[in-house]
Amino acid sequence: MVLNPSDDQLVQTPSPLATGPLHFSSQVSDSQHLPNGIAVQTTLSFDELCPYTEAHPLLPNEHFAGSKSIEELNERDQEDSDVTDVPSESVYGMVLQILVPFLLAGLGTVSAGILLDVFQHWKVFQEVRELLILVPALLGLKGNLEMTLASRLSTAVNAGKMESTKEKWNLIIANLALKQTQATVLGLLASLTAVGLGWVLEGKMLLSHAALLCSGSVSTAFIASLLQGVIMVGVIIGSKRLGLNPDNVATPMAASFGDLITLAILAGLSHGLYECIELYPYVSYLVCVFILCLIPLWVAISSRHPSCRILLYSGWEPIITAMAISSVGGLILDKTVSDPNMAGIIVFTPVINGIGGNLVAIQSSRIATNLHIHCSPGQVPEDRKSCYSPCRTFCGSGANHRSAQVLLLLVVPGQLIFLYTIHLIKGGPTSPTPIFITLFLLAALIQVFFLLCIADWMVHCLWVRGKDPDSYSIPYLTALGDLIGTALLALAFFLLWLVGDPATT
Repeated sequence: MVLNPSDDQLVQTPSPLATGPLHFSSQVSDSQHLPNGIAVQTTLSFDELCPYTEAHPLLPNEHFAGSKSIEELNERDQEDSDVTDVPSESVYGMVLQILVPFLLAGLGTVSAGILLDVFQHWKVFQEVRELLILVPALLGLKGNLEMTLASRLSTAVNAGKMESTKEKWNLIIANLALKQTQATVLGLLASLTAVGLGWVLEGKMLLSHAALLCSGSVSTAFIASLLQGVIMVGVIIGSKRLGLNPDNVATPMAASFGDLITLAILAGLSHGLYECIELYPYVSYLVCVFILCLIPLWVAISSRHPSCRILLYSGWEPIITAMAISSVGGLILDKTVSDPNMAGIIVFTPVINGIGGNLVAIQSSRIATNLHIHCSPGQVPEDRKSCYSPCRTFCGSGANHRSAQVLLLLVVPGQLIFLYTIHLIKGGPTSPTPIFITLFLLAALIQVFFLLCIADWMVHCLWVRGKDPDSYSIPYLTALGDLIGTALLALAFFLLWLVGDPATT
């Protein structure tokens, strides 16, 4: 049967997400017949059959060109996209949705800071000082991987791309496998960076310590990423069923206990591997090699989904760059903690860095979702085409303006709660001094203000350049949060030391 241009029948073309293999030659011309006996009166190129780019949604709903009714389908898709929108939310509702996960995330970072203060006195942390350089890079994995996964899946939910059960689980499994691949590689690179920086600073590096760093980093990244990934999927599915906006809930929940889990695993594994150095020195090598050998398995699973296959080859730039930026923050932390006059900084570092990263991740995810729904790849609203100014981020009545205002206003009350919580847990004869509270809050405000401005500028720039901001922006932003937060906190503690404030010890 041959369809002429006058026929009113619709040629059903295969979806780009069909699970079965597609048997197409490089071109389908007038004289060729498809397996069902229908001849198509046009030419299809391979690029038209596989129109994926990094800026496409995770589950694209495109139709192939080549049938008479393609214009009707495009018009129908356009109508659908016009009505697809993020559920409207009031400022009150947005604050409530953000507040609970924000407080949980803050308590998680407080716990991580207190644990880090304890762990720094362990023998393994005293002997292998490079572990402190490694800490910010591993804690930053939640921004590189967990928050990025949360942002991608939140966008997919809000854009209506996770309605099909089969596609939903294909997407989730492929993304978890991709995250395990990235976590393993980043864990290895972070350890090698720590080894290199430690060797440059100290002028020497024991081979056994280098093996411990590599093994501990890779295994920590692998285990923590797997645990947090499963939790993250549950949070997003639960948010969807409860009618909550995942953009407000998922990213801070991704970090709620991420720091705590990662730090506890790193300390426990490093202590165990350090105890084995004398009697069983080969254990560190075996653990590292075993986890690295699992990479081909994760690659095979993740490459089965088109969007993950794209990120598997092109998604390394932001997470590796972010890891390097976080390592610089770790270097600042190591040098600051080594000064007895400013040793108290280690308790507050995870708090200021974690809270800043959580808040900017929420804003980045919301902006990315808005672009995915309302703008074509490469196109931004008219008011975003002019030169950037901070007023564009905070001044206005749009949903993203309101969220930026709310997130900035949460900094002061949130950090006051966390400072008081640290004081209650640690105890001590005196409360934090007014000058310490003032400098700490000022550092936190400056950090979040700059991060929100950078997020607004960066997400739109990535979208214009055809990059998916869900995969690119959050790693950069959380890494910059670690660097800016650690640097500002070190400056604050230096000023406190100059005036003789007791908080520095």
